[in-house]
Amino acid sequence: MNGLDSAIRDAGTAAYAAYGSSIDANVRYLTRFRTTDPVVYVAKPGERGMIVVPQMEHERAVRESTAAVVTRADAGYLEYIKAGEPRWRATAHMIADLAGGPVLVPANFPLALARELESFQPVVLDEQGAVEAMRAIKTPEEIEWIRSVQRATEAAMEHGIALIRSSVPKGGILHRDGAPLTSEAVRAGMHAFLLAHGYRGVDTIVSCGPDTALPHNAGTGPLREDEPIVIDVYPQDELTGYHADMTRTVVKGEPSPAIREMYDAVRDAQAHAVSMLRAGVAGADLYRAVVEFFRDRGYESNMKGFTHSLGHGVGLEVHEEPSLGPQGGVLSAGNVVTIEPGLYYPGTGGVRLEDMGAVTETGFDRFTQYKEELTL
Repeated sequence: MNGLDSAIRDAGTAAYAAYGSSIDANVRYLTRFRTTDPVVYVAKPGERGMIVVPQMEHERAVRESTAAVVTRADAGYLEYIKAGEPRWRATAHMIADLAGGPVLVPANFPLALARELESFQPVVLDEQGAVEAMRAIKTPEEIEWIRSVQRATEAAMEHGIALIRSSVPKGGILHRDGAPLTSEAVRAGMHAFLLAHGYRGVDTIVSCGPDTALPHNAGTGPLREDEPIVIDVYPQDELTGYHADMTRTVVKGEPSPAIREMYDAVRDAQAHAVSMLRAGVAGADLYRAVVEFFRDRGYESNMKGFTHSLGHGVGLEVHEEPSLGPQGGVLSAGNVVTIEPGLYYPGTGGVRLEDMGAVTETGFDRFTQYKEELTL
């Protein structure tokens, strides 16, 4: 937590405070506690961070959280409630007592809570995102957690692609078990597989044909023969909270020459980016290298062609720091990132390939082992 200590001191504050449930990635990272109800986290430089929980969660928090655990009663919250203070004010009063001076808060700190807190202590916004920067560099334990999710992700991808591979075309529509095979059916099959193994899939993309020209179109309806099918899945481990992320593009049948050429260009662009990837390289430079690569192959990078960033960090959020986009900063060893070039053309379709791994001092430790094959 040295990064947080430095941020607190640099801001001229006495403590850092966060508020939220474990859906908030910063709260989960700082506390390692899973809860649907919001908790308070307060940290002072040189001291172990503290989590304030309801009495009924005390024992579980002691067992599970890496922070020191205090009940709301012991922290004074209930006394303020009994004195007639509204919930937000009582919470702010409690945080002010625990902080003992000006408080540094994250960008997503509740406005109602910040306004109440300002009546007790000065509140300073952490504009640099100290906790996000800490999260961007993974520990060996975090890397193993993400590798584990990636293994499940690849198994789910194989489950979905196997459904497509075993389908039978009829009148241009893929059929399985006597019925059209739909985006919804493949998505549901992948999600059921993940859930059975302790992972949660949400908003998985299974798009086909014209829909693939829109990078984040989830896909709907029957899958078609000879047309690109983009599958992008980014599950979360229910236990650790960490994600993985991968994308494959496949065709059941014969892809058009344009799609085949786009696929080859995307695959080669990905390999080009990986060859340059290592600690000390800026994400923006990798992005620009891929833009230039595509330009040399005859593809633009604006509203058509390569329309998004090259990649992003993955961890407790599926999209987190660092960025491999136009504003991406210097990468560090321990960053876990995706490399996901894509090409998208209305009327033709889209192609995306996405692998994930850790940045090292000398290169890229690729976690993704799943094969890349266009035709099934």
